[in-house]
Amino acid sequence: MPELPEVEALAGFLAERAVGRTVERVLPLAVSVLKTYDPPLDAIEGRAVTAARRHGKFLDLATDDGPHLVFHLARAGWLRWHDRLPDAPPRPGKGPLALRLRLTGGAGFDLTEAGTQKRLAVYCVHRPDDVPGIARLGPDPLAPEFTFDAFAALLAGERRRIKGVLRDQSVLAGIGNAYSDEILHAARTSPFKPAANLTPQETAVLYEAVGATLRGAVERARGHAAGELKAEKKSGLRVHGRTGQPCPVCGDTVREVSYRDSSLQYCPTCQTGGKPLADRRLSRLLK
Repeated sequence: MPELPEVEALAGFLAERAVGRTVERVLPLAVSVLKTYDPPLDAIEGRAVTAARRHGKFLDLATDDGPHLVFHLARAGWLRWHDRLPDAPPRPGKGPLALRLRLTGGAGFDLTEAGTQKRLAVYCVHRPDDVPGIARLGPDPLAPEFTFDAFAALLAGERRRIKGVLRDQSVLAGIGNAYSDEILHAARTSPFKPAANLTPQETAVLYEAVGATLRGAVERARGHAAGELKAEKKSGLRVHGRTGQPCPVCGDTVREVSYRDSSLQYCPTCQTGGKPLADRRLSRLLK
């Protein structure tokens, strides 16, 4: 799933290539992709793109005195840029293509989604806050106003495990499964630790890890073409998706806790005092 660093890079990529061009045509090709009907999607046609911005994991294309095209790539969605789109219009079908947007000069992009669970979402709205997911977003962890005091206030009284808190978009905007694993590894914090149990020192270390991890990932992603960002993200991860491999800090084996539709990775030596965390799915299999 694209998270804050990749979506930030995509926003920069689109700002360089789409801003200043006029939308010639926008074609939704998957039944499930369009989540709004007023204003209609074709209201952005004939309008110039004036900005490309990020709101958490949402991408926002603003048009000249007109609607915003906002999209969320979800778990399996992606943006594929074309300097020259095919002249023939695409045919709706069962393939990965969900939406095509054509700009003046023949350039444009496709939104695609792999797999059978179709969660990619596109909104045509008057204001970004008209998208419910954006209206519910918590503070952006890279915003100047996101201070240590603001972070500590978010965690105060929070009884949930810190892993879940970091992933909650209403608490912090833009952090998902992968970067929450990376942040917790950098902070040497167990993903199962209740957020309210963090000491002031642990909270300070975690706050620094949030900023350093995300800023580092943004810098690595900056300047890469859209098609390169997935590989760039994977190459920069230290524990997420690396079950069974050695921890790059201590050499211990990276372990995993599996859930129904996701998993987390961590280093026992760095994060849990050498103790493996309970994997409920594995425990059920062993019974």
